[in-house]
Amino acid sequence: MAAPDLDVLFCGINPGRWSGAVGHHFAHPGNRFWKVLHLAGFTDRQLDPAEERLLLCYGIGITNLVSRTTASAQDLDADELRKGAISLERKVRRLRPRTLAILGMGAFRVAFRRPRAGAGRQPERLAGADVWVLPNPSGLQAAYGLDQVVGQLRSMREDVGRGR
Repeated sequence: MAAPDLDVLFCGINPGRWSGAVGHHFAHPGNRFWKVLHLAGFTDRQLDPAEERLLLCYGIGITNLVSRTTASAQDLDADELRKGAISLERKVRRLRPRTLAILGMGAFRVAFRRPRAGAGRQPERLAGADVWVLPNPSGLQAAYGLDQVVGQLRSMREDVGRGR
């Protein structure tokens, strides 16, 4: 769910089984994406996954690195992630978002062959877009607490707001 000239294009790794079944991004009740998006100031209320099209009104879109539904992102191999990176670059070139936010540091490191990439704004752009790598908002991502994930998205939102 994306459109041309967005402020931010969020990119998840791939649909989990729940999201694949209902046809909405970040749909599993344990996924913190919608809560984090609101708490970081991107939306004026917490949207439901079924309302994902409303994100376009906020200048936001969502896509995935890989379209194949799996039980876990660990079920994807390096080749799938790297092919996904090539497809994502084409999509970014076509849609021209100001910022690409990839939600999943491990997937980014493999897909873009950047094994030491850290969280935050990356030094390289992708097809003209600023690139941010952020923790996956899945509830399974225990390494990052809610406040940490919200803080990182808030930093990105502030960066985007400066028109960089």
